[in-house]
Amino acid sequence: MSTQHSGGNRKPSTKAVSGAKPKQGGDEDEVLEEDALVEDALEEDALEEDALEEDALEEDALEEADEAPATPAKPKANPRKSAPARKTTATTAGKRPASRPAAKKIAPVKVKQGVSWGPIALFTTVGVLALGIVGFAGYQVYENGLGWKDRADQISGIQDYYKIDKAMVGQREHVWGPQTYKVNPPVAGNHNANWQRCLGDVYTAPIASEHALHSMEHGAVWITYNPSLPADQVEKLAKKVRGNDYMLMSPFENLDKPISLQAWGFQLKVDNADDKRIDEFIKALRQNASLEAGTPCSSGDIITETGTTPRDLGKDGSATEMGGGN
Repeated sequence: MSTQHSGGNRKPSTKAVSGAKPKQGGDEDEVLEEDALVEDALEEDALEEDALEEDALEEDALEEADEAPATPAKPKANPRKSAPARKTTATTAGKRPASRPAAKKIAPVKVKQGVSWGPIALFTTVGVLALGIVGFAGYQVYENGLGWKDRADQISGIQDYYKIDKAMVGQREHVWGPQTYKVNPPVAGNHNANWQRCLGDVYTAPIASEHALHSMEHGAVWITYNPSLPADQVEKLAKKVRGNDYMLMSPFENLDKPISLQAWGFQLKVDNADDKRIDEFIKALRQNASLEAGTPCSSGDIITETGTTPRDLGKDGSATEMGGGN
């Protein structure tokens, strides 16, 4: 804290120094002694003022160090040699300047938000499902809009004899005795008046084509297979036939393919029973490829016997007459 003083301009005090004895008379020794005492007092005052001023300088230096910690401290000057007398005014005496370091501005931290994949995945899944539903519905409309012949023609490898030999497909007279066919197994042509039972029947021996053709005229699908076909393949075919009306199955000699499927006017040959086209053929043509729709395989003059020679039941007129509507 600075102290107000006048430095070296202070006038010597004329007051008697405490403890000094006044001398009688006014001689010169007394004057000299008094001057010496005055000088000692002045010197003590000067030392006291220097000490106070040094304390003030040290205090000011500490204040400056607090206010500016980054500034290196300068060596302290000797107040006796270089420090001038510090002058203060009444308005600033006893007060320290209020000073605070400038607040450092903190840059805002930008947080980068990641992509929220959850909603995106959800919307994508919903969109795919919606497209699948719409696509399936459109396919069903398309399928339902097609005729059964058009659906059959979409099966790869199928032979459509309505297009290949329409005249042959139109032959459907009831005749007695064995017949010769252009296609084997036959898919159309004149046939016996008696039909082979087709209530999901699995025949383990060959049957007469003349009877099988009459079953196909009613809308049945006839599955034939080469007798050399492995037993497990035969069983797979049998599972597609058993218990299904308008279906029958039997071995057939001299097939050029392991398996051959027939419906009236259509044929499909495949290499094994796992071929998916077998089910497609059955779905498209069973009961659809019928020239006498609604006639069940359990009615009329049916036979269940095997053998390739047709049985002319009713040839003598006791059962079904030649050329009957069945």
